Order: sequence, then structure tokens, then C-alpha cells
Amino acid sequence: MAAPVTVRAGHVLGGTLVESAGERIEVVNPATEEVIATVPAGTPADVDTAVVAAAEAFPAWAARDPRERAAVVRKVAEGLVARRAEIAALITAEMGSPIGFATKVQASLPAATTAGIADLLDGGYAFTEEIGNSLVVREPIGVVGAITPWNYPLHQIAAKVAPALAAGNTVVLKPSEVAPLNANLFLEILAAAGVPDGVVNLVHGTGPVVGAAIAAHPRVDMVSFTGSTAAGKAVSAVAAQTVKRVALELGGKSANVVLDDADLARAVKIGLANTYINGGQTCTAWTRMLVPADRHDEAVDLAVAAAAKYTVGDPLDESTRIGPMASAAQRDRVLDYIRVGVEEGATLAHGGKTDDLPERGAYVPATIFAGVRSDMRIAQEEIFGPVLSILPYADEDEAVAIANSTVYGLAGAVFGADQDRAVAVAKRLRTGQVDVNGGAFNPVAPFGGYKQSGNGRELGRFGLEEFLEVKSIQR
Repeated sequence: MAAPVTVRAGHVLGGTLVESAGERIEVVNPATEEVIATVPAGTPADVDTAVVAAAEAFPAWAARDPRERAAVVRKVAEGLVARRAEIAALITAEMGSPIGFATKVQASLPAATTAGIADLLDGGYAFTEEIGNSLVVREPIGVVGAITPWNYPLHQIAAKVAPALAAGNTVVLKPSEVAPLNANLFLEILAAAGVPDGVVNLVHGTGPVVGAAIAAHPRVDMVSFTGSTAAGKAVSAVAAQTVKRVALELGGKSANVVLDDADLARAVKIGLANTYINGGQTCTAWTRMLVPADRHDEAVDLAVAAAAKYTVGDPLDESTRIGPMASAAQRDRVLDYIRVGVEEGATLAHGGKTDDLPERGAYVPATIFAGVRSDMRIAQEEIFGPVLSILPYADEDEAVAIANSTVYGLAGAVFGADQDRAVAVAKRLRTGQVDVNGGAFNPVAPFGGYKQSGNGRELGRFGLEEFLEVKSIQR
């Protein structure tokens, strides 16, 4: 993984691996700062070739019996399981996720969500139903443009491609240029599973060029995008010109509401772990911890003690809990927010300094801010790094108001001794998912956000239905 250039990945257009003769994009290992691969910088012409291939493949794939499509999707899940170790090592090299986390989550979750889609079809998902004298039919929408991020690169690809395929659609995929190599591996798995040529096409490149071309293409019927809110707005604006469907999974600034009767030590431990997962590069991370004002200092002490156990370093070391940020640009972004937090008057309770970090690599310190006000930038804007803000509140109503005070609404948490009360508070949060007392992630439950965290849902039945049109036939 440390060799200068080890891979020359290409587009996959109509089943053919294409190495563009033009400009290439370097893929950098953020831990070593060495180039490990290059991918072509795709063009609108490459997108057009991919879209034509997808459109030509659509009729035959859409006509397949759903059970046949489910069988292919299940083979994809099996292929992901079989290559888990390879996937984990590749993602660690591409974007720095610690190898333990890369194995348990980055390389394993895509298989689980893909198998869940196959289970849904095998379980008799109803593509038709009778409503009075109408036959209501759910049909594939057509050619889907899938634009995916770098933080959970393969999971986000599988969360779009698997349900799109199961629904009968064809796909043009643009992965993040920061972590693109896993997409080529995924295309290999698709081919081995029996996905026909042209059904899924891969175009590498940047968002402003390839992403924009996908969103604008008149033969693309839907765009499913995961990334920043700013980029999602740009995709929506371009896609609106052809009135195509757009599904967006965007940013987050999730609140962990610790109620006055909660087990504070447990809530802080679990909350901090969620904040620091994947180096904090997680859209659902509970980056705001809301605690009763009279227990603020106690919560800070507990958080600082827990944070001391989060080793920052080589992602290939099994003991590492926080690897590098995915890129130097992301490292600089996080460090700038830490500077902003200090300037705003928040108390730097832990971390914030780079003195003890490796000299080489895109590393940032595990950081905790205390005494944070809701109007501070560090409490309103998505940092996307291992930075926790602890905010005091006076009572339950104020806690809910603070939790709902950002433009985002993707995730959140509530901890409390009274489960019914905690659920009642969860219902008051304007957010797409809430974990109560550490409830586990459910890979077949709907995933998506309120407000500027996006629209539409991924995973399970709700994710499948994003890729279906509904037709009424009156008889």
C-alpha cells in the first residue's frame, strides 16, 4: 500500500474497463501521504457513454422477474462477504479508516444491507396491489445516477446500487475521487454475481464535472446523492432542469440529549464513541452532547477521561481507534474548526493540539469543547472530525429546543432512566433517526434526514421504494 503508484483504475462502461488517455486523479493514502493509485478524470463524454449503455441495458434488466434480480443481489452480498478482508485493507489505504473498524463496519455493512434488499424481495415484496378498481403497479424508474462520498465509500455505493438493481433499474455510478478504488472492486463483484454488462457503469471524476454531468443528463431519470449539503443543493439545482427525481442524504449536526435521570457515565461513554466513530467522519455522529447544567462539569470530566483512551495513529495498527482524516484538506478543515471553537470562547477541555500526533499523515487530535453555546459555529456547523461539543441546558424543553436549533436533522440520541420519557423526547426531535439508550443501528430501517439533511430514505423497504415509480391502471 505504500508504493508510489500501484494501481491504474479505470472507468467501467458497458462492461468494459476503460483507461482514459486524458488527465488522471491521484489517490493518496492519508496515513503515509503517498500516491497509491490513479483514476481517470472523467468527462461529460464519459458520462454520456455510460448513460447510453445503462439506457440500452434497462429494458432487459427491468423485464426480469424480481426473484431473479433478488438472486443476483444476494450473490453480490455473498461476493462482498468473500472479499471482506481485501475490501477493508483497500478502504484503510484509501481514506484512513482504522483496520479494525474497516473490517467490522466499512467492509461488512455493505454485505448486510445488500442481503437485506434480497431478503425483502424473497419475502414477497408487493410490486402490485389492488385499490378499488385500480391495479397499482410499482415499476423501475429507469437510469439512476448514483453519486457517493468518501467517508463510508462502499457502504454508500451498496446502499444505492443494491436497491436500484433489485427494483429493476440500471445505474451510472460516480464514487468520490478521494476513495474511488473500492468502486472498481465492487464492479468486479457485480460481474461475478451475474449483473449483465451495462446494467451498472462506473465513471470516475470530480463532482463539478462528472457529478454535474450525471445530474444534468436528460436520459438519467433519477439522481441519488450522498455528500455535503452544499453539494446536494448544487445537484438539486442542476437536476431540476430536467425534473428528474432527486434523493439526498446530506450533512448532520446530531444532538445526544442526556436527560437528568440518565446514567451519566454510560451516556457519556456511548456518546463519545459515537462522536469519534470513523474519526468523526460520520454524518450521523452525535457531535453535540446536551447535559443538565448542574451536571455539565461532571460530564466533561467523564468525557475527557474516556477520550484519553482514543489512540490516534497508524490505521493499520489494531490498537488505533482514530486514524487520519481522509485527506489533507479534511485535516485542515477540522483543525480550522478547532481554532474557531477557541476563538468563540468555548473551553478546550481535551485535545486541540497537534504536538503528539505523527509527523506525517492527515492526523487531527481527539478534541472536546466544554461550555459550548448553541449559537457557536462549532455547535451549528458540521465539522466532520473527532470533535465533541458539550452544551449545558436548563430543562427538558430547552434541551429539545437546542437539539432542534440547527439547519440539520439527520440523527440523534436520547438517554434516560425512564424509557417511555426518553422515547417521548425522541419523538420531539426533528430528525430522521434517534437512538434511545444506545439502541443498535438497524440496517433495514429507513435512513435519511429532515430539513437540510436531505430528502428520501435509504435501506430496507423505504430504500427500495425510492427507486420505483407508481402507476395506476383502472379497469
